Amino acid sequence: MDAFIRFANQSQGRDRLFRATQHACMLLRYLLESKADKEAVVMKLKSLESSVSTGRKWFRLGNVVHAIQATEQSIRVTDLVPRVCLTLANLNRVIYYVCDTVLWVKSVGLTSGVNREKWQTWAARHYYYFLLLSLVRDLYEILLQMDRVARDRAKREKSSRAPPGHSVVNEETEWLQSFLLLLFRSLKRHPPLLLDTVKNFCDILIPLNQLGIYKSNLGIVGLGGLVSSVAGLITVVYPQLKLKTR
Repeated sequence: MDAFIRFANQSQGRDRLFRATQHACMLLRYLLESKADKEAVVMKLKSLESSVSTGRKWFRLGNVVHAIQATEQSIRVTDLVPRVCLTLANLNRVIYYVCDTVLWVKSVGLTSGVNREKWQTWAARHYYYFLLLSLVRDLYEILLQMDRVARDRAKREKSSRAPPGHSVVNEETEWLQSFLLLLFRSLKRHPPLLLDTVKNFCDILIPLNQLGIYKSNLGIVGLGGLVSSVAGLITVVYPQLKLKTR
């Protein structure tokens, strides 16, 4: 209960909860659209999705400040690759939130001189760059973890002095199995990295679809957004599962 209260008191937690609701509505709407007797339910889901999306914009108004602070922190990261990836990613996130704020100003009618389509494209593009750079950072961290796991395994085999096993399986198949097993063990050993990779991979489906780079249907986008939102909710409730920078 205490964890839930702490979670509910955070604007980030409420935004993630609203986001999960928004994409759950999107996924349900996709599943029910083909059913002839569900038109009223689909319209209600669409209305709820729109209302939740509008509410989320209020939670994001101050995020540009957090993105600027994250950029300043990422510059001080010791490892070169994460420093470059995170700094560039956070700069794109700053621009994304600026575009998002302009779109909010347009949506509430405070200005009429804003080209909505152009700003939406800019927002989607910089959100895509942010996620792409974040995935590059995740890939780098995964490779580091795989290298550590491989070295630990080699040390254990050397200390046990066990003779290497020989397999009659095709070499390519054996290599693929070994790679996948190593990847599985590396992510199992580092849950924050697994959650961050899943979240970023699922999120990137949204700008890919918006920019027309990879067209997905409403169901895939909704499912990806829901999985990403659940992963984000977990890191808010359990901060120790948030991927840390070194």
